[in-house]
Amino acid sequence: MTTVLHGEPPAGLPPVTELPAARALRRTPWLGPALALAFFLAVCLLAAFPDAFAGDPAAIDPVNAFRDPAPGHLLGTDQLGRDTWARVVHGARASLALGFGATALAALVGIAWGLAAGLGGRLVDEATMRVADIFMAVPTTLMALLVVAVLGAGGPSVAVAIAVSLAPGFARVVRVQTQVVKHAGYVQAATALGVRRRGVVGRHIVPNVLPPMLVLATMNVGQSIIAGASLSFLGLGPQASSSEWGSLLSDARDHLQDAWAPAVFPGLAIALTVISISVLGRELRLRFEGRTER
Repeated sequence: MTTVLHGEPPAGLPPVTELPAARALRRTPWLGPALALAFFLAVCLLAAFPDAFAGDPAAIDPVNAFRDPAPGHLLGTDQLGRDTWARVVHGARASLALGFGATALAALVGIAWGLAAGLGGRLVDEATMRVADIFMAVPTTLMALLVVAVLGAGGPSVAVAIAVSLAPGFARVVRVQTQVVKHAGYVQAATALGVRRRGVVGRHIVPNVLPPMLVLATMNVGQSIIAGASLSFLGLGPQASSSEWGSLLSDARDHLQDAWAPAVFPGLAIALTVISISVLGRELRLRFEGRTER
């Protein structure tokens, strides 16, 4: 058995060369979060003002169908001659709205759920957490499919479906935080001074439970975007006219041999947006924990 010391490669293998991009990120740890924030803000800007950056995503031009990226069509065209850039830009609003809406709904339900478990008695705690365990045992996409099957297809149904699958995660974190905070000295002092239970919860417990939720919510936005795109790809999400990124992938999958751009660029939009959100979520977690290493 050969022992490798000080990171040296085993005999017979070439030395590992660090890529310039990796070296730059290691020397400037702020660069990754800065690039992620810039990209995410750019996506938000496109989602807020799509008409200022792109034309009509539904404009059909059969003569220019299956065009490769060119100055007239920056990201090419699809099978109907619709501009892929316009469809991706206008689809940003639907995808981000789905991600943020589902996460916000999951956070509201999960916070109320976790507070009830953390502040209730042992019986309430056990009952609510066992329900959470059952929900978390089902994969996110499968749970979302079950909810959509009950509520029907469409954007609101997908948002509710994703929220149902994410809410138990919020509930468990809030429950733990609540149990820690309610035994803190300042909470015990407020109770001893005669402050009503509602006042203790509103002034002391909830404000100290919510900050960690920001980190969890940020990470869950990316997961919600992926789940929403997956359901839209299956035809269960918003209508095709919304140009949601998952719907664009679904439209392009039957024409991959004719044109690559209509499938590649919506996929890149999803991947880069989720990566940027994940990087920002990790940075928030490090800040919250008071850590500086990357």
